[in-house]
Amino acid sequence: MYGTIRHEIRIHRTAADVWALAGDATKLHTWFPGIVNCTVDGNIRVITMGSGMPMPEEILVIDHAQRRFQYRITAPLFVHHRGTIDVIELTDDECIVVYSTEADPRTMALVIGGGTAGALTELKRQMEDTTGTTTGPATGTMNDTAELTEADH
Repeated sequence: MYGTIRHEIRIHRTAADVWALAGDATKLHTWFPGIVNCTVDGNIRVITMGSGMPMPEEILVIDHAQRRFQYRITAPLFVHHRGTIDVIELTDDECIVVYSTEADPRTMALVIGGGTAGALTELKRQMEDTTGTTTGPATGTMNDTAELTEADH
């Protein structure tokens, strides 16, 4: 049984612009609060948490046509993990970003989900900033769903 959580947020910016940041495996730390660095070597990414703890990940998918980034945390803390970021075009100048997580142990989906919600808020703030600065609160509504039920493996 996996725990699952999904957050989504509308961003008033082209899907291509948002994907340029959200789909770049080397730039996660620039918009995900609590992550201070990340390095990529082939399909392995190592993120460094603010505590200094490294967290190894395997990049599963970078699909530029669908604007989908998928990865799994390979740290022994997890029996299973898969994170998915989708950037979906709504109009010429608006998109929705969906960040989904599934995890075993199930409760880890909720832990990670708190971080992904903050990450989407920060991504929106950066993408909609028209002043050229990255200060100030984000605007808009975040939608999320969470389940601690059995999911298909």
